[in-house]
Amino acid sequence: MVCTTEPLWWPSPAKLNLFLHITGRYDNGYHRLQSLFQILDTGDRLAFDITTSDSIKISTVFAGVAEQDNLIYKAAKLLQRHCGVSQGTQIKVDKQLPMGGGIGGGSSNAATTLVALNYLWGCGLSEDKLAELGLQLGADVPVFVRGQTAFAEGVGEQITPVSISGDWYLVVNPGIHVSTPAIFGEADLPRNTATMAWKDYTFEKTRNDCQQIVCKRHPEVAKLLQWLVHYAPSRMTGTGACVFATFKDENTARFVQAKLPEYWTSFVARGVARSPLKQQLHNVNAVPDRH
Repeated sequence: MVCTTEPLWWPSPAKLNLFLHITGRYDNGYHRLQSLFQILDTGDRLAFDITTSDSIKISTVFAGVAEQDNLIYKAAKLLQRHCGVSQGTQIKVDKQLPMGGGIGGGSSNAATTLVALNYLWGCGLSEDKLAELGLQLGADVPVFVRGQTAFAEGVGEQITPVSISGDWYLVVNPGIHVSTPAIFGEADLPRNTATMAWKDYTFEKTRNDCQQIVCKRHPEVAKLLQWLVHYAPSRMTGTGACVFATFKDENTARFVQAKLPEYWTSFVARGVARSPLKQQLHNVNAVPDRH
């Protein structure tokens, strides 16, 4: 039986890695990283119908991804088990972000699931605990749970909220899927970049250590970077495949977007200090008995 309350849409924003340095490797094989996670004002949306049964269902079909392999399902199941929740949920996804694009689509979806269901199921877990659970699903999930632009270290779980200018970004998808495990498994991947202090950060002094490897494996990414860099400072985000260009105003970003070849897809978004997901949580908490 499904509750008749009209579900809310919960934001699941994109992110950019404004830089990504690989500074070493742990004994367990995980890479030691430094990165700047910029939350964007654009992304997917998820809606949750709370059910009296304990089943978890995703009504939106993800091509090539079994329901139980979806990070949304895994996040809901993890929270349900951890808190001993007897209720379930049916989940709708308004999917806008590309999979395998390096802009955090799956990790953001998982974080939104944790945050929304923690509220809707009345679990009462703290943000710290949700972030801890999220780390079991992926290194990027805690950033989205905390919902702030952040300087990240470790495997991405050591997060320091930071404030930077709200630049505009043209984010372009070359239409390919890049395997993160394959890139991190490359023998030639740089793994000894010197660590830096956040106070020393500038875009010009940093880079993406994965970019050269991805460009060798995927010439379309190299082609896209060569095109964008003529207009603005540009870089690949995460392990790709998406590439972003940085602008100080929206009009210039959209002007360049209009020049893009039709075979590349794109969107323009603004960097925000506070995630739309955090704003939604604030909004629902301000309305008594919404769930």
